[in-house]
Amino acid sequence: MLYTKKDILQYIEEEDVKFIRLAFCDAFGNQKNIAIISSELEKAFDRGVPFDASAVAGFSAKSDLYLFPDPSTLSVLPWRPSHGKVVRFYCNIFYPDGTPYENDGRALLKKAVADAKKEGFLCDFGSEFEFYLFKSDEDGMPTNIPYDRAGYLDIAPLDKGENVRREICFTLEDMGITPESSHHEAGPGQNEVDFRYSDALSAADNAVTFKSVVRTVAARNGLHADFSPKPLADESGNGMHINLLLRSAAGKFIGAEAFMAGIMEHIKEMTAFLNPLEESYKRLGEKCAPKYITWSHENRSQLIRVPYVKGNYDRIELRSPDPCANPYIAYALLLRAGLDGIKKGIKPSQAVDADTDDISRGTGSIDSLPMSIEEARVFALNS
Repeated sequence: MLYTKKDILQYIEEEDVKFIRLAFCDAFGNQKNIAIISSELEKAFDRGVPFDASAVAGFSAKSDLYLFPDPSTLSVLPWRPSHGKVVRFYCNIFYPDGTPYENDGRALLKKAVADAKKEGFLCDFGSEFEFYLFKSDEDGMPTNIPYDRAGYLDIAPLDKGENVRREICFTLEDMGITPESSHHEAGPGQNEVDFRYSDALSAADNAVTFKSVVRTVAARNGLHADFSPKPLADESGNGMHINLLLRSAAGKFIGAEAFMAGIMEHIKEMTAFLNPLEESYKRLGEKCAPKYITWSHENRSQLIRVPYVKGNYDRIELRSPDPCANPYIAYALLLRAGLDGIKKGIKPSQAVDADTDDISRGTGSIDSLPMSIEEARVFALNS
């Protein structure tokens, strides 16, 4: 929602807001924040709030950078007191001279969205997040003991995460974010929450908020939420399946074959950002997580699935990313790759409906994703 500075300051005064969290992400998508008291907010809008960039992972600036709150991202933190409320803004990051910080993932995504719009395209994102719930010990430290032993789409009493997921969804709704569905996933203690489509920047902001909410709600229930790609060696890994819906600037949904082909063309060089941990590569190629650069209308073990929905093949579901990816950078890269596919008129390969095991036994000509973080970094550096 579009708020003016005047609107925000009036709201802060009328709603008994006492603390403001100015949030941003490091280069790896981890949320950081500075808390200020409400009387300092006007100054933050006008002059920004400095922080030591050299202490933030992945930031190259050696001096202070400044946080300027984005008024459109105002959100009350519902788990904080109702009297003396706490609100959060996501921030734009600038150098002291007012120049935008070039390594700010949020700024990179905004630029990619603007460039896509110039070319006549809009792209909506809707992601599906998987995570595990583990028990905590008597000191509140996480264990590797799953909260339950339920499986895919099981219900209570096997599914013990039902009430936790409900609380997560209610908390998100209180923050203005509408989840589409939730369920128990295949692994013991594994859960999934899916989101409706929204514009790229809102979707990335919501992804960062979601992980914070899940961790907070889990901790309130004496649990630990784990978004890592492969928490349990012999069980399903955690994915962040990214759904993309391409529209013309006029809002008409359009077919996206060339857009999909561009993503497949550039997937190797993007993988280091979509799967940023060494552990990420233990997930790929196992239990329906993709290994090969293929697509299918039906088979969920392929890199991209293009399901038939309401008479059209409009939606693209990219299945390789995991929740440790920085969503701002991931979405920006996918936009850039897809637009490159459109500009060059790249044609997608033929659909592959075979299972991953059948591919590995059969055709040796199908290319695969990088299968280690070292290999992925080589492709990224040489792109």
